[in-house]
Amino acid sequence: MTDLVARQNQVIAPLFAFETDETVVASEGSWLVTTTGRRILDFTCGIAVSNLGHQPEHVKRAIIDQVNQVWHSGSTFRYDSLVRWAENLKEITPDGIESFFPMNSGAEAVEGAMKLARKTSGRQGIITFRGGFHGRTMGSVSYTTSKARYRQGYHPLVGSVFVSPYPWPFRWKMDQEAASARALEELDYTLKHVVTPGEVAAFLVEPMQGEGGYYPGGNTFLQGLRDRADEHGILLAFDEVQTGFGRTGKWFTSQIYDIRPDILIMGKGIANGLPLSAFGAAKELMDSWPMGSHGTTYGGNPISCAASAATIEALQDVVPQVPKLSDHAFDRWNELKGEFRTVGDVRGLGLMIGVELVGDDGHTPNPDAYTAIGKYALDHDLMILPCGPDTNIIRFIPPLNVSTNELDKGIDILADGLAAYEA
Repeated sequence: MTDLVARQNQVIAPLFAFETDETVVASEGSWLVTTTGRRILDFTCGIAVSNLGHQPEHVKRAIIDQVNQVWHSGSTFRYDSLVRWAENLKEITPDGIESFFPMNSGAEAVEGAMKLARKTSGRQGIITFRGGFHGRTMGSVSYTTSKARYRQGYHPLVGSVFVSPYPWPFRWKMDQEAASARALEELDYTLKHVVTPGEVAAFLVEPMQGEGGYYPGGNTFLQGLRDRADEHGILLAFDEVQTGFGRTGKWFTSQIYDIRPDILIMGKGIANGLPLSAFGAAKELMDSWPMGSHGTTYGGNPISCAASAATIEALQDVVPQVPKLSDHAFDRWNELKGEFRTVGDVRGLGLMIGVELVGDDGHTPNPDAYTAIGKYALDHDLMILPCGPDTNIIRFIPPLNVSTNELDKGIDILADGLAAYEA
């Protein structure tokens, strides 16, 4: 046990699950440097946050410039970085997302978005989808179903939340179209047997699930939600906290499918590591929300807004390169899928790739494999994260500006880990 770990154990609640006990003292690009001199390739990006890697120069300069001007307002006075941030955001968000409210975390943005939906629609029901992750605050965990333990011990949760299946082709042993048809059929049953459409304020959905297993929603399913939302006057809210800011190959996953959300929820990569999140909607919808219906003290912090505005600027040249890197990564992972029986499925979009590890039957979740391969990777200077309800999926999320050599180095280490595990 290091001295820092011993000190931490005395003063910090033991809720954090750190991937390593090593102390990081420097970081740059895709790399971390520890007190022992180790250089670790970081393919966690702070859980899909540091899309530009560590210490991006343009963002760092914007932070320093803002620190020298003003660093907190609490909505008591106006400042430029808030407006500049929103103007930059409007340029990249889907058509119809015109007005924004800043918050501090993805969970807060989810809660704010659902308050918006309920207040403006006059309806109270929210339909969310099994396997979705929407945060862990008391309100947002009511919408989260990626793991039951996140909700354990906190009942009763927020009421009038109804859970419908999300398409999981690999787990259901069917193709994407069949899985989408099944999920939509179950949604129709929910609207027929559980809650009437006229009581539903919003569908809350990740267009690609994150914590729940890195399943893309697919065009058929997401368009089905859009159609039902339009038919019944329900707001369609896309939670793009993890999938946004280029992670899946475009600025937002909704743009891949060309499906318009009524509410867009953002976080994680929005400021490359500084605390900021947001939800956006049409100006008409936002303007119908009475002043004082929602608020924040730290949301829209001047420094975080400056960092986010600069992050968006820096990503302009990076996002168009993601599809090429994605194709390279998928080619390599699909080769490994043919080579190793432990790799049951490779799925995802952009540089948000889920590698599902399975048992000898080719389907049963294998968390022991992830534990072994994750440890092998860390022992060989690569840090990764898992996802999925069984913690058996490699969450492959390198920085979006990772070099091809770094991408290959990370995959090579994981391939060696797979070989060692199967041996």
